[in-house]
Amino acid sequence: MRDLKYLFAYSIPLSTFLSIHFHGMLAYSSVFYAFVIIPLLELWLKQPNTIYSDQEKEGRLKNKLFDLMLYLNVPIVFSLLGYGFLVLHQEALWIYERVGILSSLGILLATNAINVAHELGHRALRFERTLSKLLYMPCLYMHFFLEHNYGHHKNMATVDDPATARYNQSLYSFWISSVINQYKNAWNIQLRLLASKQKSFFSFDNDMLFYLLFQGFYLGLIFAYLGFDGLIMALIAGISSFLFLETINYIEHYGLRRLVQPSGKYERITAIHSWNSNHIMGRIVLYELTRHSDHHFKSNKKYQVLEHKEESPQLPFGYPTSMLLALIPPMWFRVMNSRIPTKMLPEVRS
Repeated sequence: MRDLKYLFAYSIPLSTFLSIHFHGMLAYSSVFYAFVIIPLLELWLKQPNTIYSDQEKEGRLKNKLFDLMLYLNVPIVFSLLGYGFLVLHQEALWIYERVGILSSLGILLATNAINVAHELGHRALRFERTLSKLLYMPCLYMHFFLEHNYGHHKNMATVDDPATARYNQSLYSFWISSVINQYKNAWNIQLRLLASKQKSFFSFDNDMLFYLLFQGFYLGLIFAYLGFDGLIMALIAGISSFLFLETINYIEHYGLRRLVQPSGKYERITAIHSWNSNHIMGRIVLYELTRHSDHHFKSNKKYQVLEHKEESPQLPFGYPTSMLLALIPPMWFRVMNSRIPTKMLPEVRS
């Protein structure tokens, strides 16, 4: 029964439905739930430090319910997205209601599209990887599939990784550098993959071209049915969702560095190279993404068997509170800089 806690991951879609359906101040249901209710609950609820036995891990990995809960996000996300765009297009709403609904759609895409896509993108089955790419599409971030799997997991906590925020780098600076450089990296990775297969730029192996086509088709379809207003709505929802993702990237890796060894190579990735959060509500709603240290230790480890790493640097707050804190750089630096392991600080890093 305790595994049914992951049904709370659908609480964001539920709050998004309330935002779309009831309008008024309820248009901000997802915003209020994600950044007020969840942080308050995380202050009150205990942080269980569950360690699974080998037998428990085997049982959880065999239980297809965990996979099904991920797959169900595909129809849920696209249904709510379509419903939201139709309401915004057809009904006379105040500007504050439109802002609330679009904000809720952005949160939905970030949590139940991008986040689920990230989990499925690490799977071996083609079906699951296809679902991953499909969920990235409305977020306008399909290239993240390539860059994250072939770039970030190799280069994390080094200067070669645009998804690792530097010491004293503000969130706003990080948004610009990470978004631009991850896209560049995705193309570089794609070109290397094509070269290794001796394929041409215009071959069917060029996933980046297909990403452009699929995202263009998605936006074109919305424009055809909902006009220019619909296109703007889709762009706002997509951009807000990937900025939400980049804010999560920021808090997951801020200021942490792998040291260069005498051989000239970086030390191997361990649990100390990602910020960990064991706050239970964020864990459940984000399918254990907050146990990020264990995810990087073994990237193909499914969410239901990820574990808390005590030796990892720990975020003092859950993800939603940390994201709000990151919006105010001086406060973020004051809270977080002293928590960075001393050997990783710029002035002592070799």
